[in-house]
Amino acid sequence: MPTFRATFTPYTHTRALADGAVDLAGGHLEFVRTDPIIRAYREMVRELAYDIAELAPTTYLMARASGVPVVAIPVFTKRQFHHGHILCHPESGIRIPQDLAGRKVGVRAYSVTTGVWVRGLLSDDFDVDPDRIEWVTDDEEHVSNYAAPANVHAAPAGESLVGLLRDGRIDAALTGNAGVGRTGAPKAGWQQAEAAPAYSLFGTPEPLERDWYRRTGIYPIHAVITLREELVRQHPDLPTELYRAFSAAKKGADDRDTLVAELAGASAIPAGEDPIPYGIEPNAASITALVRYAHEQHLLAGPVEIESIFAPGDYPTA
Repeated sequence: MPTFRATFTPYTHTRALADGAVDLAGGHLEFVRTDPIIRAYREMVRELAYDIAELAPTTYLMARASGVPVVAIPVFTKRQFHHGHILCHPESGIRIPQDLAGRKVGVRAYSVTTGVWVRGLLSDDFDVDPDRIEWVTDDEEHVSNYAAPANVHAAPAGESLVGLLRDGRIDAALTGNAGVGRTGAPKAGWQQAEAAPAYSLFGTPEPLERDWYRRTGIYPIHAVITLREELVRQHPDLPTELYRAFSAAKKGADDRDTLVAELAGASAIPAGEDPIPYGIEPNAASITALVRYAHEQHLLAGPVEIESIFAPGDYPTA
């Protein structure tokens, strides 16, 4: 029985697979805890360091487009809304989204998935052209051969977004691991940072999140399970069996209240709806939007058909 080295975040809905309480048919899963998990994203697309790995979906799409031999299954283990993820310097004078045009906004790297979703919602709902914003980064892109657009500039060597926002040298920044919630590259002992005094562009974001989901059906995806393409050729049933194993782990932890508490923004999903659905059909709106945004934001050379994103397999909604 083959052993597959795997890394992903052990959430409530994935922990049973990480702990071995759920088996992978036809193989053994050797779970490797990676901290921070973002480090595994870089290791997977640059070194194929794992057989199975969680990836940021934008990183996955870009890596696959550049020829990295990885392929996904439609298991999206993290989702979150983003209206609350833009912080503005107290003296920036930014009051409405349109004020971001011509300003400097910090994001860890241009291709981080949070940045893609933020730029997409600004463009779709507020007619803010991301190309008119100067994006300031303080880390590398995961896909090392990607060249960012001309309106993306690196912070001075040794500087962090945290310091730049604190000093008012950038006007705004994204929150958390996508921006001012950390310093340095993703590696063991990644330094967490306390954001400088700032205010949220959207104030109370929850009503906007609920409205956006009601209008669009989009609940942004943030983590997708991938595997090395070579393994699919060697074990054609592996994508289906892996999907079944993740689905079984989720079913065993099917406590909506716990899931909602663990998933940022899940309270915006109406009662009775699955806050973390697996499969292609229930995620089609989010996948389509992310692909469109990635294309519009110069991360992908062209549109991508949904069917080409996933390994051949049996993926009923779960």
